[in-house]
Amino acid sequence: MPKPEKHFSQRIGWLRAAVLGANDGIVSTASLVVGIAAANAGRTELVLAAVAGLVAGAMSMAAGEYVSVSSQADTEAADLERERFELENNERYERKELADIYVQRGLERELAVEVSRQLMDHDALGAHARDELGLSETHKARPLQAALASAATFAAGAALPALLTAFVPLENMIVVVSASSLLFLAIMGAIAARAGGASLLKGAARVTFWGALAMAATAGIGHLFGVVAA
Repeated sequence: MPKPEKHFSQRIGWLRAAVLGANDGIVSTASLVVGIAAANAGRTELVLAAVAGLVAGAMSMAAGEYVSVSSQADTEAADLERERFELENNERYERKELADIYVQRGLERELAVEVSRQLMDHDALGAHARDELGLSETHKARPLQAALASAATFAAGAALPALLTAFVPLENMIVVVSASSLLFLAIMGAIAARAGGASLLKGAARVTFWGALAMAATAGIGHLFGVVAA
């Protein structure tokens, strides 16, 4: 007996928030540390900046995800309410509309009419939500899940470069934090790609590239201000 197919689309909601959080945690905190280290700051300043960046970033990510996904959920709820009203007040048109959708997807008219009839008799709102509005349980907006996933993964990602600021010698801080963070990014990108069924190399390469670019920019700015301050 063949094994059932394995799909990854059910992971989209939390995976997107988790990848975004972890990536931002590593990139923003490492960039912050590298930029301040390039300005010749001391260990106390580096540790304080890293911890402050971790806490502020995690809270910001949680709030941002919750607000944005809540807006998506509100839009979905409004569309469903509008569809419910149409079904109650213009059912005949809604049946034809659903049948037309199936015809456009390749069914013959007679079969499309029968399919739409059976589906609407079973769950009219669910049929229209799925096939007319493109809404499903798999892709349903979940604000709290997105907020918690984003905040937790941001904190986990930020903790990696933050811990380094407490132990790495100051003279090696930029090199060690940069190299370690790029390694963390590559691993995180590969894991995210694996969880989503995508290419490991492609997933690792794209997050590493943007992370390196961000750290190079902040290092340049930190060095410039360090020279000016000196």
